[in-house]
Amino acid sequence: MRTRFAAMALTCTLGLVSVVTTTWARQAASGDMKSMQAAKTESQSPAALREAMRKLWSDHVFWTREYVIAAVDGSADAQAAAARLLKNQEDIGAAIVPYYGKGAGDKLTDLLKQHIMIAVDVVAAAKASDQAKFKVADAKWKQNAADIAAFLSQANSNWPSQAMTDAMNMHLATTTREVVARLQKNYDEDVRAFDAVYDHILRMADVLADGIVKQFPARFAN
Repeated sequence: MRTRFAAMALTCTLGLVSVVTTTWARQAASGDMKSMQAAKTESQSPAALREAMRKLWSDHVFWTREYVIAAVDGSADAQAAAARLLKNQEDIGAAIVPYYGKGAGDKLTDLLKQHIMIAVDVVAAAKASDQAKFKVADAKWKQNAADIAAFLSQANSNWPSQAMTDAMNMHLATTTREVVARLQKNYDEDVRAFDAVYDHILRMADVLADGIVKQFPARFAN
């Protein structure tokens, strides 16, 4: 039972509603926020946008994996990996500013940080085998995820709410598989699970990039 709850909790932490970790500017992928802001009035190619999206989505699952390994093994680098994931949420919020404005960027960052803090509660409850607290925290996590999906779908009609929810659920499912395999020390399955996580995140990044191009065609004019 403890293992099952631990896996669920870690999944909440690791998924981080990765469905919403969209990175919509090439400068965001390089970490250059000032250059990203300058890109607000510049055109870029759809290929460059896809590259940027794939870069940060890849970073997300790579650093998630680093956290999975550290957290399951109880090693000291778990905190550093978690901090890097938290920084990613700030970058995601900053990355949407050129398309949706500072208010939207701040809102997304806030939603993502709320999600991380809720996940911390989920993990604590799972480690304590406190099913009551786990249930409360998990319900908050799901509501937060729904809020993020709604935020994205309202921002871009090319990202329907159901599609955003489905993408999130798939990411959580593949991450769950990865976490459970790691907890069970089934390392061959762990590797296969990460391959599934990575393949899915690349497909999701492409869908999000395509949605941006459709919504803002003038930004991607030749």
